[in-house]
Amino acid sequence: MTWIRTIPFEEADEPLRKMMEAQRAMYPIEYALPVAPGGDSIVTSHSLMPDALYHIFCAFGAMMSPDLPLSRAQHEMIATMVSATNDCFY
Repeated sequence: MTWIRTIPFEEADEPLRKMMEAQRAMYPIEYALPVAPGGDSIVTSHSLMPDALYHIFCAFGAMMSPDLPLSRAQHEMIATMVSATNDCFY
C-alpha cells in the first residue's frame, strides 16, 4: 500500500479518469490486472499529478507499442533489465 494519498480510479474526477483511461489503453492487456492487493500501483501513486501520470506512463506505453520492430518479449526483456538496473521491485 502506498504511504501517500492517492486517488483511486473509482474516485477520480472526469479529467483524471480520462487520463487514466488513455494511459491504460496504451498498455498490454496483462497490465490491467492489479499486482498488489487493493489494486495499488505505481500509476495510482501519481494520481495527484494527473499531467505527469498521463505523460510519463503514455510514454512507456508508446515505447511498448506492438507497431515497433521489437517483439513483445524483447520489450519486456528491456523493461525488466531497466527495472533491475534501477533496483525496482516491480
